Amino acid sequence: MTTWSELLAQPGVILADGAMGTMLMANGLEFGNSPELWNVDEPRRVGAVHAAYVEAGARILLTNTFGGNRFRLQLHNLQERAAELNRAAARLAREAAGGNALVAGDIGPSGGILAPLGELEPEAAVAGFAEQAAALVEGGVDVIWLETMSSLEEMRAALDGVRRASADIPIITTMTFDTRGRTMMGVTPERAAQTLSGWGAVAVGGNCGNGPDEILEVVAKMRATAPGTTLVAKANAGVPHLHAGRPVYGAGPDDMARYATAAAEAGARVIGACCGSTPDHLRAMRDALAAKGLL
Repeated sequence: MTTWSELLAQPGVILADGAMGTMLMANGLEFGNSPELWNVDEPRRVGAVHAAYVEAGARILLTNTFGGNRFRLQLHNLQERAAELNRAAARLAREAAGGNALVAGDIGPSGGILAPLGELEPEAAVAGFAEQAAALVEGGVDVIWLETMSSLEEMRAALDGVRRASADIPIITTMTFDTRGRTMMGVTPERAAQTLSGWGAVAVGGNCGNGPDEILEVVAKMRATAPGTTLVAKANAGVPHLHAGRPVYGAGPDDMARYATAAAEAGARVIGACCGSTPDHLRAMRDALAAKGLL
């Protein structure tokens, strides 16, 4: 397995990994600290999470760089280390993946709102995303995964930034439809599927949000609108509630197993899990998909 095209050419569902932040917090990351700093300060712990997901059946590993753009890193006074932290993350995932999984350079939202609605100028956003993408590419990722965005304007800036770093690396895009079936900025699944595939994304879908049922509806709407598009489902392990100041997610491995098969039947080709999930969740998803001949 060496390229996205080769992976896509194989039959069956492509299993992506589960949550990184959830696992790092379970291994000692303090709430509010930078997960990306662990790429250099605690590389063995980050690598162990990746390895556990590979063992559980993941064929795509997302790097530990969700908040790795300079805008998010600035919250921790780490913005000048963006390239270093992203390169380190890519190498850790690459080592864990071996020949068993592709590595996706994970790029999350800036945390700001683009002008004219907000204060982040589009050119600054493009430059920031380009910086992160260039470091991920240098570190050896196979694809870039843009996730958890709610604005098509920011997604456009991220896509343009990636293309500054690489003219041809495949780009996967997922948005979060957690506001009555739309993103926080009002984007529908149908509009996202049409727009993002039109901009050249090799796969489009939903991640995070309010749990499996929401993602299943997103996949169904995208499939109806863009039937030829490779669709992605990466749902949270249920809706979280706070316990002792930390989020606790209610969906267990059996729940996520049912979600995985339902997502495949709804038309998703790439299926993983997001916040609250663990390798145990992913293993149950793999086994359920395999039992139905969907892998």
